Amino acid sequence: MNAPALTRGFEVVIGLETHAQLSTVSKIFSGASTHFGAAPNTQACAVDLALPGTLPVMNRGAVERAIKFGLAVGAKVAPLSIFARKNYFYPDLPKGYQISQYEIPVVQGGQVGFMLDGQQRTVRLTRAHLEEDAGKSLHEDFAGATGIDLNRAGTPLLEIVSEPDMRSSAEAVEYAKALHALVVWLGICDGNMQEGSFRCDANVSVRRPGAALGTRREIKNLNSFRFLQQAIDFEVQWQIDRLEDGLSVHQATVLFNPDSGETRAMRSKEDAHDYRYFPDPDLPPLVISPDWIDQVRQQMPELPAAMAQRFEQQDGLPAQDALLMTQSLAFALYYEAVRDACKQPKLAANWLMGEVAKRLNAQGLEIGAAPLSAASLAALIGRVADGTVSNSGARQVFEALWQDPSAEVDAVIESKGLQQMRDSGALQAIVDEVLQANAKSVEEFRAGKDKAFNALVGQVMKASKGKANPTQAAELLRRALGA
Repeated sequence: MNAPALTRGFEVVIGLETHAQLSTVSKIFSGASTHFGAAPNTQACAVDLALPGTLPVMNRGAVERAIKFGLAVGAKVAPLSIFARKNYFYPDLPKGYQISQYEIPVVQGGQVGFMLDGQQRTVRLTRAHLEEDAGKSLHEDFAGATGIDLNRAGTPLLEIVSEPDMRSSAEAVEYAKALHALVVWLGICDGNMQEGSFRCDANVSVRRPGAALGTRREIKNLNSFRFLQQAIDFEVQWQIDRLEDGLSVHQATVLFNPDSGETRAMRSKEDAHDYRYFPDPDLPPLVISPDWIDQVRQQMPELPAAMAQRFEQQDGLPAQDALLMTQSLAFALYYEAVRDACKQPKLAANWLMGEVAKRLNAQGLEIGAAPLSAASLAALIGRVADGTVSNSGARQVFEALWQDPSAEVDAVIESKGLQQMRDSGALQAIVDEVLQANAKSVEEFRAGKDKAFNALVGQVMKASKGKANPTQAAELLRRALGA
């Protein structure tokens, strides 16, 4: 194992606790809707409000999503797990406690793999447990008061806790991205970070190499990968500054301010005993039978690593290309649709990594929102493969199709006059004219200057107004030059 990179002589130690909102239509212990964006307090029923006499009822769909996650990360799915009450007071927590899992979580162990700087990395998972979300305190627009919106109260969460295996903010971000991609791939979470569906708490400490773990501070509710990296980087430097000045770091819960780029302490960090966990008397143990696990396993989609391996073996894609094709399930399905239609796996991957990715990034779109259908892209690739249009001409066609998805590939090629020359006799005539008009380049080529040959090819393309097939033009030139 390589020695960890040091920051000012200190080793950084990071663990993440990630809250993934499960994609159920109703809450974890009630039938209230989980739809985002409703008017405040319109989606909180009697159970969510903790009115007297109400009892929680477990949402089967939430459990199935937890099982699916456990299978995907190679974890143990507990045959029996316990719900506990996590006791604390906060205005947006109407019960005075949060129903969670403590001693026996539903998912135990597992790991998440990802690439960092071209190297495979793995972060071990401690656990993943089911719990309910709290409500939300609203501090704006209330003239010095605080409003309470309980729409989120009872929303099902899967809290995924990693081991402190990460040693840099970059590694933490890549782990978080891999975890985000996985839960979205599995369909257990929509991954919408702006709406709070996927948010991270980062536990950060520093130590001298070989020393015991330092005192950690927990940065709460980071809802973007950029903020995650900025918050960790600031916190690391803050802790090192303290230690180098001879001061100590105290365990605390801190918040990150994106405007200042700084973290600030919110409260001293509680330990488990401060929450007075005890088994929830209103919920029986959660029992998961082997048959239930097998049933969920049969519903699992092909996982990214397995799909990437298939693309390498069956389609002949390089490993890096296969990895990019499986960056999301939607991207992988788009690639498969293009590949199946054009029968050109490598060209399909090249266009997705090139022109398609460039347009998506420029417009901030996901592949599902791409205006160009897989069928149209496949038809364009087919015309490149059969020599109807050159690569440069195809990019013009692509631009037209992206702007007008209803356009047809062949019609665009014809309207723009982009068909490549198929008459070898006409192309030979152009080659002969170019050789006669560029005697100096001919002499330089025969003197061993390869650049001169490229210049001649360029002249042929210019004379043909871009309609010559570059490969055919080069072949005719070499034959004419006796090369």
